[in-house]
Amino acid sequence: MTEIEVKKAQESLQDRLAQVIELLQRQRVVEDLTHRQEGHHHDRVENLVHRQNLVELQRKLDDLHPADIAYILEALPLEDRLTVWQLVRSDRDGDILLEVSDAVRQTLIADMDDHELLAAAKEMDADELADLAPELPRDVVHELMESLDAQQRERVRSALSYDEEQVGALMDFEMVTIREDVSLEVVLRYLRRLKELPGHTDKLFVVDYDGKLKGVLPIKRLLVNDPEKKVAEVMANDPVTFHPEEDAYDAAQAFERYDLVSAPVVDKNDRLIGRLTIDEMVDLIREESESEVLNMAGLREEEDIFASVWRSLRNRWAWLAINLITAFVASRVIGLFEGSIEKLVALAALMPIVAGIGGNSGNQTITMIVRAMALDQVSPGNTSRLMRKELAVSLLNGLIWGGVIGVVAFWLYGSWSLGLVMTAAMTLNLLLAALMGVLIPMTLTRLGRDPAMGSSVMITAVTDSGGFFIFLGLATLFLL
Repeated sequence: MTEIEVKKAQESLQDRLAQVIELLQRQRVVEDLTHRQEGHHHDRVENLVHRQNLVELQRKLDDLHPADIAYILEALPLEDRLTVWQLVRSDRDGDILLEVSDAVRQTLIADMDDHELLAAAKEMDADELADLAPELPRDVVHELMESLDAQQRERVRSALSYDEEQVGALMDFEMVTIREDVSLEVVLRYLRRLKELPGHTDKLFVVDYDGKLKGVLPIKRLLVNDPEKKVAEVMANDPVTFHPEEDAYDAAQAFERYDLVSAPVVDKNDRLIGRLTIDEMVDLIREESESEVLNMAGLREEEDIFASVWRSLRNRWAWLAINLITAFVASRVIGLFEGSIEKLVALAALMPIVAGIGGNSGNQTITMIVRAMALDQVSPGNTSRLMRKELAVSLLNGLIWGGVIGVVAFWLYGSWSLGLVMTAAMTLNLLLAALMGVLIPMTLTRLGRDPAMGSSVMITAVTDSGGFFIFLGLATLFLL
């Protein structure tokens, strides 16, 4: 590596972001100073300084990978984001649009005219066009489809015909196919004539004259075997294959399980129609993980952190409204025991502990259940056993930590009965949290909803109301 390459490799992504932000800030400061100055050469000086800063910023962007530029764009406020976007070379627009998040991509597309969108899209492969097409204006999509050749047009339409969560929407059409009756030497000569291999090519796909998949030839087998051997002697006859209608997340799990880099996609007649690659699977797993986190918090969609106030409000208001209702219910539960709290003020100090620990325990259970459901580890045959296990864990936690807080309550208030009530309330609320932590995601799944959707909000509501009712009810019954 050259000295420049070593320096670039050592720079972290955060350093690059900081450098871009510093250049943007410097530009604003210089522009502000030149605006305050008066003189015959004012406009000329301002224009010169402005160009110098933009040239330096553009040079910095030209050195960055499209994924790094995408990261920087996501981390900038809208005005700075569009400034940087205008400085990106037009031949890199398509790569960057595919790298940024959906929310940020919308802001970038809105800043581009039809000509720029067409120029960016024409550099993309069919599977990439299918990813981007739903977010482009209809007239741009129509003009783009007209500009494609028949094969590309058919590939794009094929990818668009599948749901975004199906394998067909993610498959790649760029692959190398060979026949089983040729020698490895012939295959090697064929590969040398190609300008380049498709990305993530770890195997070649063996097909017959009807396009049916017969097997795969891993590159490592091609390189280490005798060139005189036939492909049929060396190829793997039982590769992992996928159908376009299969769930993409199941395919991603298979990639992880079998350490795949690429895999063939076949139709119902076993004809090879495309392939899946590891980069698409990694992106899918990341998006699923982010979506799950957002859903558990009650957010409806991915949000640009610099989105407008109104857009952010629309994304967040629904579950906040539900949370407000559940909080009101919890307050009314406390209201039922106002007399008890007036007689024993210690109850007001201790009851948030019962509710808080219950909410934490419930969130732990829900996280484990949602993860198990995502990995297809939960089935009707093991649901009852899973329920018993979670209840047993909560019972032990309740007795142990309830006993600890019971001793603390006795030490603070000098009442053994209050300590016992605290222990019993803690145990019962943890059992309630475990029960609801299993039932909430399973019920959502049966209703056809995402099991993580708002689960954190719902479990907190249940454990708060339940914890207050259990603790104050026991206190009223045994202490007062």
